[in-house]
Amino acid sequence: MSKTLDIVMAGVISGIVAFTTSQIGIAGTVIGAVMGAMLYQIMAHFIREPLGNIKTQKIETRIVFIVPLVIILIIELLYLLSPIYWEPQKIIHFLQGATGWNLFRSIGLGLIIMGLYPIIVPENIKREYGFILIFLGIIKLLNGFIDVDSPLVHIYDKLFYEFGAIISVIVISALLYVIVKIFMESVTLIREDDQSSNDSENHEQKS
Repeated sequence: MSKTLDIVMAGVISGIVAFTTSQIGIAGTVIGAVMGAMLYQIMAHFIREPLGNIKTQKIETRIVFIVPLVIILIIELLYLLSPIYWEPQKIIHFLQGATGWNLFRSIGLGLIIMGLYPIIVPENIKREYGFILIFLGIIKLLNGFIDVDSPLVHIYDKLFYEFGAIISVIVISALLYVIVKIFMESVTLIREDDQSSNDSENHEQKS
């Protein structure tokens, strides 16, 4: 049953990513990855978790959670390097054009959505990571609107024009922090799971 559910979830997630990519373009890949990760976590929490080892579920949930964060991190690194190097600049320009200049709005919205999950289900991922992601999502969402001619945007757009590189470094550092922390916590759970398995085997052999 558990393996069957794995296959079903993988198929559904792949379908979501493919659909959003086809409908929205490159931005859909980010949104699809976020939606897929969130759907996986919800299904694992409410359906699969009672079927298997709790630690295993937490490990898988955390690994799936950081995948879209890594995608966003790569895009943010390219954005930081784009004023300096030609290749990242071309890639960012292509991504922006492919998404109808909605790339950073999509990333911001995706980070906010991802940030809600740890707040709602803190037993899988620490709540503090959710607050960090929501904060980063708001920053990227504001960044995505700096090309809009609006009095509200004019209040803050100079911050991004003058300190864009510093803001980008802050976003990258915070994303790295969340990714590394979640990954290390997953590694700890894997070690604990392996240790408990070894202890169980040793106990059976002694018996």
